Amino acid sequence: MLLQTCLFLLVLSNFCMLGTPRIRRMTGMTAIQGLLLTVLLCIFGHVMLAVAVLLIKGLLLPGLLWRTLKRLPAQALVCPRKVVPLDVLAGMGGLAFSFWLDGRLVMAHGLFPPMLLPLGLATLFCGLILIVGRIKAITQVIGYLVAENGIFLLGMPLMTTGTAWFELALLLDVFVAVFVMGIAINHISDSFASIDVARFRSLRD
Repeated sequence: MLLQTCLFLLVLSNFCMLGTPRIRRMTGMTAIQGLLLTVLLCIFGHVMLAVAVLLIKGLLLPGLLWRTLKRLPAQALVCPRKVVPLDVLAGMGGLAFSFWLDGRLVMAHGLFPPMLLPLGLATLFCGLILIVGRIKAITQVIGYLVAENGIFLLGMPLMTTGTAWFELALLLDVFVAVFVMGIAINHISDSFASIDVARFRSLRD
């Protein structure tokens, strides 16, 4: 019951991110997803890895994002509202496709608990939608984190004593990537008037 509740809250956080134009709220949702992944790891019995996930995904990475947001102008913290309905529709489509794919994939019996595979895929699709559908650099960083959460979720049932170290190394890679992205966003905001990546289309030789 606790597993299904955490998965439901995870998908709910996905749609909260897709349905809001406010980047601060999206950042808060990434922290919530980190906490939910921590609980899920405890359910699977990976307590040490759960502590690492709590520190990195629940505290450190959202903290870096909050620090970056404080340096950005207020107008940069709101995405265009016109893309929100399209993102939500795309998220619903991704969720439906995930359940369809779950019924078509051939898996070993009992490998994935009920609902874990389709909702992990839905989280991955949510991250990709944020990367492609939002035009702010900071939201694309958030999308990268959400997509990695989906990949991490799909890998939970496959973890053994050896693969747990691989997952920890993956967490450190994500931390480094987000740290570098945060530095890049800070430099962009210092040098240019906007962090809207769509404006790169207006560049000419």
